[in-house]
Amino acid sequence: MPEGDTIHHAANRIAPVLVGVVPEEILTPHPRPAGEGWPERLAGRMVTAVRARGKHLLVHFDGDLVLHSHLRMTGAWAVHRNGERWRRSPRRAWLVLRARGSEVVQFDGPVLELMTGLRIRGDQRLSGLGPDILGETLDEARVLRVLRQDDPTRPIGDALLDQRTLAGIGNMWKAESCFGAAVDPWRPTAEVTDAEVLAVVRFAREQMSRAVAEGLRRRPYAVYNRAGQPCPRCGAVIRARGQWEDNRTTYWCPACQR
Repeated sequence: MPEGDTIHHAANRIAPVLVGVVPEEILTPHPRPAGEGWPERLAGRMVTAVRARGKHLLVHFDGDLVLHSHLRMTGAWAVHRNGERWRRSPRRAWLVLRARGSEVVQFDGPVLELMTGLRIRGDQRLSGLGPDILGETLDEARVLRVLRQDDPTRPIGDALLDQRTLAGIGNMWKAESCFGAAVDPWRPTAEVTDAEVLAVVRFAREQMSRAVAEGLRRRPYAVYNRAGQPCPRCGAVIRARGQWEDNRTTYWCPACQR
């Protein structure tokens, strides 16, 4: 699933194309949005902002209308120059916005909806989010407060995925950040100190910010998707196992993550 750095990177690419202009053309090739009349509803409306919030992307239009996207496991945003070949099949495009000689394309849904600002503000998927790991500032005290209100037996690795506590971290950054802070992702949150929690969170924020700044250029993973290979820090064998209720695969080094 695309994580917060991917969404912030997409917003940074989309904003210079769309913000401050009325799209020259709006297309909805996919059957699901095609029947909802988005080109007609958005005709003549200027894009006022493009924002990332955790794993959600919001495109704001005049008249308090907002396109809301969540990519889940399959979706993607792309920006192409007019006439440039797309990296995915045109049959997989759900939305195309043309402006300033470029095409902003959303592929493969699965969550793409046009909402009023009032509905957005009342939507629990957004209003219930914790602080954005990549926000301008990070309210660490709030993160700790909400985390401590959760089930104290919940493993810290799984707790990091709860978007109500902290928005934007997914399974990959969970694994890499626990490794970076040398914290065992299987430890119950009650046994993880505030200092250790913040070490994990700060590592994630620093590395995800760096990824956005560098255009998502990925460095070799330390533990993620490396089960059975040697730990780059101590040489022990990296392990993987499904964790907690959602059974998301967790990667860690049993020797140097304590």
